[in-house]
Amino acid sequence: MEELRLRYGMNPHQMSAKMMYEGSAPIKILNGEPSLVNMLDALNAFQLARELRKSLSLPAAASFKHVSPAGAAVYSPLSGNLKKSYFVEDLELSPLAVAYARARGTDRMSSFGDCAALSDRVDVSVARLLKREVSDLVVAPGYDNDALEILKTKKNGNYLILEIDPNYEPNPIEQRTVFGIKIEQERNNATITEEILQNVVTTKASIPESAKRDLLLAAITLKYTQSNSVCFALDGQTIGVGAGQQSRIHCTRLAANKADNWYLRQHPIALNMKFHKGIGRPARNNAIDQWTCEELTLPEIREWENNFDEIPHRLSRLETKEWLKGLQGVAYASDAYIPFRDNLDRASQSGVKYVVQAGHSLRDAEVIRAADEYGMVMAFAGLRLFHH
Repeated sequence: MEELRLRYGMNPHQMSAKMMYEGSAPIKILNGEPSLVNMLDALNAFQLARELRKSLSLPAAASFKHVSPAGAAVYSPLSGNLKKSYFVEDLELSPLAVAYARARGTDRMSSFGDCAALSDRVDVSVARLLKREVSDLVVAPGYDNDALEILKTKKNGNYLILEIDPNYEPNPIEQRTVFGIKIEQERNNATITEEILQNVVTTKASIPESAKRDLLLAAITLKYTQSNSVCFALDGQTIGVGAGQQSRIHCTRLAANKADNWYLRQHPIALNMKFHKGIGRPARNNAIDQWTCEELTLPEIREWENNFDEIPHRLSRLETKEWLKGLQGVAYASDAYIPFRDNLDRASQSGVKYVVQAGHSLRDAEVIRAADEYGMVMAFAGLRLFHH
């Protein structure tokens, strides 16, 4: 049994931390020193990027924080508005870099200090994008030499760079120790394909290819998201992930609010804010997020105004509602069955048109009726995707 010492465990005071493996190491440290949380993020995030690549045959990326994805995406061309919203309008992006820009663009606030996972070999385009974002580590199956040199200069030379074997397959039985007790189970090797979309239970049954891609992407994302969880997806990327809530409606509200925020960032006011010189991307992200928030106090608004050369108009509730009507054709996935129709009531307000869920709850008829009322297409996957 080989060992690799880690910087520390979950917290800096938990010093006796190490990684153990049999045979040759499936993961190499090319730069920096990992903590236990770094490794948990990297190992989960890369599995997500790798599975998206295999399932959808497109370059894929994930942006992880605290062992759940802030966002995930496959390559899909970026519109001009999305380039501005993601702060990449000045960059020439490879398909892999576009996938990461989309993954990070899901929730730029939550992606601050992320683990970036890439499905393919990292090129200079990806490295230049990562170099200027606040990111703690990257994991990928390989790096071009010039890309690696760029990344090694990040964080004063301390940026954590991990290389992982893309063909590594672990033991089918996984173990963990909790409170001194060892428990084990069969790994979740469920393959998520279009088969999960076959059992359509609503009156409307047609799912276009783009929506099938988005539903599969959302479901695969949930496979690596702390439960309970739901995911909203559109245009080849997640646009809202609701993770780790004890109630499914709270998952849906969280994911829907993030999806609304994602779309509000594309409002002309958000895209054309005139910031003071020297205001960096993290501060701009915060300011745009505050602009979308209806609950700021007067002192918070006064502080927020200090970011701008010209103070942006703050949308009224009616203006916000009108703008969000443009968010349409969204895919929604749930990692378990939907127990009450309130989830679809909220999802409908954020443009959800296509749904995949495990199905077979006591209130299936009520939930199906709600989907029909909103003109949604809903499939029962017959597959639960809890992840802890």
